[in-house]
Amino acid sequence: MLDEQRIGEKLAGFKELAPAGFAIALHIRFTKPTYLFQTYPKEWIDIYSSRGLLMRDPTVIWGFDNLGVIDWAELTKDDSDGIMSMARDHGLVEGFTCAVELGETRSIASFSRSDAGFTDTEKSDISLAVEALHEWTSGLTPLSAATCEDLRRMAVRFAHP
Repeated sequence: MLDEQRIGEKLAGFKELAPAGFAIALHIRFTKPTYLFQTYPKEWIDIYSSRGLLMRDPTVIWGFDNLGVIDWAELTKDDSDGIMSMARDHGLVEGFTCAVELGETRSIASFSRSDAGFTDTEKSDISLAVEALHEWTSGLTPLSAATCEDLRRMAVRFAHP
């Protein structure tokens, strides 16, 4: 239960740091994450899903090919489908993506604001927190009903085993 409590605390902190939303895909095997947490606007999630943008998304492509951190502004040149522009139209104006790999799985996370970019310190702190989430969820059983309810109250959409 301790790891679940820490997970909830980290996600609550991310909501404050990334008020336009975030998506965190933990322990990706092939293209399916074991855990997926997201707070992007529902309208954007619906468009993203219905148009099948996942495998054309520059943040996802970068995350599968790289480890570390990248600002979204650096990905616009590789965005032939205009996904970054569509995201901006839904309030995801400034953002960054980080990718970590520990053990045999990779995790990719993106964070967004509508007002200003993230500082280098914020990006570093958030990336370290994503690494911690990756570690804490390694081998974790399905989340408890209490944790699921806490996430719902925080308006965090999630998927897990």
